[in-house]
Amino acid sequence: MTIQLREGELPAIAVHGDYAIVAITKHGVALARRLARTFAGADLYYMDKFAHGDEARQRIQLFSGSVRLLLPALWPAYKGIILLISLGAVVRMIAPLLKDKKSDPGVVVIDDKGEYAISVLSGHLGGANQLAREVAAALGAKPVITTSSDVQKTIAVDLFGRRFGWEWEPESEEKLTPVSASVVNEERVAVVQESGERDWWSYDTPLPAHIRVYSSVREALADKPQAALVVTHRLLSPAEAPILQNGVLYRPKVIALGIGCNRGTSAAEIEAVVRETLRELNLSLRSVKAVCTIDRKRDEAGLLEVCGKYGWELVCYTPEQLNQVEVEEPSETVYRFTGAYGVSEPAAKLYTGAAKLLLTKKKAGNVTISVGLIDYGERRRQPCPSDES
Repeated sequence: MTIQLREGELPAIAVHGDYAIVAITKHGVALARRLARTFAGADLYYMDKFAHGDEARQRIQLFSGSVRLLLPALWPAYKGIILLISLGAVVRMIAPLLKDKKSDPGVVVIDDKGEYAISVLSGHLGGANQLAREVAAALGAKPVITTSSDVQKTIAVDLFGRRFGWEWEPESEEKLTPVSASVVNEERVAVVQESGERDWWSYDTPLPAHIRVYSSVREALADKPQAALVVTHRLLSPAEAPILQNGVLYRPKVIALGIGCNRGTSAAEIEAVVRETLRELNLSLRSVKAVCTIDRKRDEAGLLEVCGKYGWELVCYTPEQLNQVEVEEPSETVYRFTGAYGVSEPAAKLYTGAAKLLLTKKKAGNVTISVGLIDYGERRRQPCPSDES
């Protein structure tokens, strides 16, 4: 459904995240879609004439009319607004909306080629400076920041890992402010990273001395930090829970689900198997990045519905690609029907580049599932160039 923008009318928008990404050109839309795929907690808006056909499934909001008429609705609804629009046009459009630096959202402008991410408004208090850095890192652009007082190079707790798609657990939200205070006040802060991308420090200076990185919760607890940022795909045990007394729990996108299913399997059955399997493995649903399968399942309604609900990639491989992977239990029956000796196991291995999976294969009703982990601590194999999502 397209938002019709009209003079004198405040458009109705659906707010799901903390940030809005807005584009109005063909190249801008391509960049915006690329950014939205990894930048967690961002809602994407662009002109309906550039529709790709998957907007409803991706919760992308299309609009028709002048983007100037969209901004009054976005202004009070988001912490930050990322605009792929020329800087001069943005300045003119936001001028009537300005109130004060304590309440205005952070505004970042990206040029049409994605070369620069410019902090335009509410850079320091509104977080646009850090937002510009995170957006620039996600796109491989250069951040442009002019605030003279923005000199404390440290971790922005509410944006930590955002460019990689990391999400914090909802129960951690109330800890964002006290943990941020610990970071800026130079208290002893632990960053516990068990999984996820390792290049989250984007400054050209060393990590501040009061922030220390640990590889496990147990190791961090032994040092009794005053605050913690915990990055893991695991469900924490009761013994590990004290780390979150003044801590934020982040979920990196590191889990790939290999799934095979009978034609017509319902989304409810697929989702139930996924949830049950992850619980059995003590893994977080929020850390799932992709569902991987055979190309003949690219139009499987149940898979598409589940992927759409959670925003997961659906990555499809040909039988030839799947057969290049060594599997523990090749199936002649599966081969007769699909041309591949396995689906869930080789698909998960192809996507993660892992020789060993967390779960090789489990059959449950109409669904076969495998679970793989993307290890960013090592150089990993990327999905095949011909994969489609």
